[in-house]
Amino acid sequence: MAGSGAPETGGIDASGLNVVVIAGTWHEVITDGLIAGAKRVLDATGATSRVVRVPGSFELPVAARAAFEGGADAVVALGVIIRGGTPHFEFVSSAATDGLTRVALDAGKPVGFGVLTLDDEQQGLDRAGLEGSKEDKGGEAADAAIRTALVLRELRG
Repeated sequence: MAGSGAPETGGIDASGLNVVVIAGTWHEVITDGLIAGAKRVLDATGATSRVVRVPGSFELPVAARAAFEGGADAVVALGVIIRGGTPHFEFVSSAATDGLTRVALDAGKPVGFGVLTLDDEQQGLDRAGLEGSKEDKGGEAADAAIRTALVLRELRG
């Protein structure tokens, strides 16, 4: 796990921020854990949020763009991509990462990146914020999106 050296999370007030959590539907147990972690963080900060589901990680960027066009201050993108025996993993991982980066830069607003790229399902269970998980990547992605939105608000004053 890459969890060592992670920044502290929580303890911030995000009242007034409108955050959209966009999640794929593949690997439901893992994805539902990521969503629950993101919602825990968002609820604790006072941000207004809603969850939108898309078919998979490939569709996250276009939905994130629509969320920003609809007035979102930040997006939390959650997905699960598990390596298989074909190049599909690389194509989808690259498209989701590059697409979400482009959307964030074009919008000038943060996208919390909670897309897990995994070798196997157990790695996802270990990172999903479930009981017994070692990490909560959904919560971390939400925290990063909120903190960045607050920094951008301050910078743009």
